[in-house]
Amino acid sequence: MSTAPQDQTALQVDIVVDVPVEHAFRVFTERFDEIKPREHNLLAVPIERTVLEPRIGGTVYDVGTDGSRCTWARVLAYEPPHRLVISWDINPRWQVESDPDRTSEVEIRFTAEAAERTRVVLEHRHLDRHGEGWQGFTNLGTGAGWPVYLERFRAATQRQTEGASGS
Repeated sequence: MSTAPQDQTALQVDIVVDVPVEHAFRVFTERFDEIKPREHNLLAVPIERTVLEPRIGGTVYDVGTDGSRCTWARVLAYEPPHRLVISWDINPRWQVESDPDRTSEVEIRFTAEAAERTRVVLEHRHLDRHGEGWQGFTNLGTGAGWPVYLERFRAATQRQTEGASGS
């Protein structure tokens, strides 16, 4: 996994997984619940599951153990198997942002490097749209931020591959 220098209002991380591009895209979009850590939670209760609705106009939301729901992103682009763009509807105080003009974007690009090898680049951009305090989001490119999501994604692609080869 690597991080690339960007302008100060964006961050980028990438990872290479040993699966075909179609498989990588499908795991990311259909099994996002396995990728997003449960501890990344804006609900008052533990998260039971996270849902990514795979279509333009869909949303990304967490469902709590009590049935409560927190929608924290909108699907802005859905272009299988190469591109997914979601909004980041969370403000610098870690609360849901209802004004779309004060949200950033997360673009995930899937590029085949070989038949069984895919580079996944995640770019979180327009962080300054969040207004005062947006600089705090620049740490999402390190530590427990987006790199954790990509490592969990890699693990999910390996689990599915191992499961498929064992049948």
